[in-house]
Amino acid sequence: MSTIRLELESRENAALHPRAARSAGARRERADKPSPVRTEFQRDRDRILHSKAFRRLKHKTQVFISPEGDHYRTRLTHTLELSQIARTIARALNLNEDLTEAIALGHDLGHTPFGHIGEAVLDKLCPSGFRHYEQSLRVVDKLENGGQGLNLTREVRDGILKHSKGQGEVIPSDRKLLPFTLEGQIVRLADMITYVNHDIDDAKRAGLISDSDIPESSRRLLGTQYARRIDTIVIDVIDETLKNGLEAVAVSAPVFSELLKLRDFLFQNVYSREERLVEKTRIREVLLAIHAHVRRHGGELINPYPAGDSVARRAIDFIAGMTDNYALNLYEKIKNS
Repeated sequence: MSTIRLELESRENAALHPRAARSAGARRERADKPSPVRTEFQRDRDRILHSKAFRRLKHKTQVFISPEGDHYRTRLTHTLELSQIARTIARALNLNEDLTEAIALGHDLGHTPFGHIGEAVLDKLCPSGFRHYEQSLRVVDKLENGGQGLNLTREVRDGILKHSKGQGEVIPSDRKLLPFTLEGQIVRLADMITYVNHDIDDAKRAGLISDSDIPESSRRLLGTQYARRIDTIVIDVIDETLKNGLEAVAVSAPVFSELLKLRDFLFQNVYSREERLVEKTRIREVLLAIHAHVRRHGGELINPYPAGDSVARRAIDFIAGMTDNYALNLYEKIKNS
């Protein structure tokens, strides 16, 4: 039966672009018996998909906390939308779709409850600072599987670690900051394409913005509707990357400029709105109370792994892994105890 995996690897070698990552060359930190029917990147995808951290994403905030309505994005739906967009680009460029999907599904496993507001609170509480992309790697390396980790390939681990840019450079001049695979570069860019567009969609649904608020130049170049904007940007990325012979994942200057403009628009008009100050104060109160309680009663709550890590660091792991609902329920128990 191992001939099935070998056949899949043979197909990759024959069909994929010369610059695509090959699963046959993938390596793990710990030796792992190969699957008879799946490539190494397929195994990584499946390990992530079946992890506890992945399941918790369904109850973690994307932007809107406990919204009234069933159609707002969560961290899970963001991940699935990103995966679809990234896979579309990878398929069109004849790159490794399995690797792309694995990185996309694992990129936000370390995200905190309450989205970036929660991340900012944990950044103050963690002695070494807290960055969700580093926590995502910590989840797959040290926290999942009872402290054994998922033992993912270096290609997937690198893509997870380097997927994020916040308000920084999306395509940095320093190539060391980019994933070393083109598939990882796709996820890094597709992450921004995904959240910029679906956060506009959700902000409109919440009544925070209207179509007329969106920069006119963006509407003119990218389109006025959610699906049209994504289609325009994705096609542009494919065209520009093909033009450079797949030296790097690229986007044209005009489209990239409008994408950055939309990101800035969201920070000014959605993420940093005055109404969110009440939300931030409430979340800070919740997480500080939980942190204090966990530090006092850590043995009752937090895992005894990773071995050698301090109680303080493992307390951060515990809080970062919470869903919004779990954190709010624990806070109520603490208040009433």
